Amino acid sequence: VRLCRCPCRALLSRPPGAPRSLRGFAAGPEMHFGFQTVTEAERRKKIYQVFESVAKKYDVMNDSMTLGIHRLWKDILVHKMNPSPGTTLLDVAGGTGDIAFRFINYVRSVREQQLQRKLKHHQNLSWQEIFDSYQEDKFNSLGDSQVVVCDINREMLKVGKQKAQQLGYSEGLSWVLGNAEELPFDDDKFDVYTIAFGIRNVTRIDLALQEAYRVLKPGGRFLCLEFSHVSNPLLSRLYDLYSFQVIPVLGEVIAGDWKSYQYLVESIRRFPPQEELKEMIEDAGFFKVDYENLNFGIVAIHSGFKL
Repeated sequence: VRLCRCPCRALLSRPPGAPRSLRGFAAGPEMHFGFQTVTEAERRKKIYQVFESVAKKYDVMNDSMTLGIHRLWKDILVHKMNPSPGTTLLDVAGGTGDIAFRFINYVRSVREQQLQRKLKHHQNLSWQEIFDSYQEDKFNSLGDSQVVVCDINREMLKVGKQKAQQLGYSEGLSWVLGNAEELPFDDDKFDVYTIAFGIRNVTRIDLALQEAYRVLKPGGRFLCLEFSHVSNPLLSRLYDLYSFQVIPVLGEVIAGDWKSYQYLVESIRRFPPQEELKEMIEDAGFFKVDYENLNFGIVAIHSGFKL
């Protein structure tokens, strides 16, 4: 359950060294950091520090907290996206690369299937022509697809880059330090925008949604995977018990950080329910907005289109 991102992700805060300032916010109005009441500036700083603290143990904690189920949730998100070769994706708050790597794998698989269908329909090709086709696909396995991972936290990006190097991902992948509320990209640039377990950490969700709309091409799709509100009363009580009694303890034992994971749990309870988030996405200008609950609403995938 990614810490705050997969359980969330750090699209906020702006301590020294983070990307450009967010339209000159000073202390700002009061808002929530978990169950605490803080100023906007304090919230940004605290959330940045959360992810700076847990970055190195982020993946291990996600597996521990969700028993590995977060992997399935992310798989479902990418299958729902169903990207084709040539798709350009912006994954915001995607520092550790989980969505980006899945996107690359998915597109490569589609490319391989296309090549096989092409060769089956040309039975009279020579061995050399078949060999040349595979060689061409080898050097362009993504069909010009590109994925840009954008995160505000340098430590999270550092972890993601290290994973990419270890796993052999380089083609069609780039990393950008940037704030979800003021993205460093031109208008109408991407086919798909994803944010997985990150929007809960955005200080101004309305600004982040407006930015998502701005950078998407007409016809582009917005997809958000986030912890949500459980619909089953019994499961909700069990979920609360696990969240407040077990997750902070895991955070202390595995990552040596009780407070960050206590924030994670509290931030989930403060996050808008499914219908309210749907309305916020519609207010940002998106059409055909809907959502799919997974595991009785423990998480939900919201989807919308820029028309």
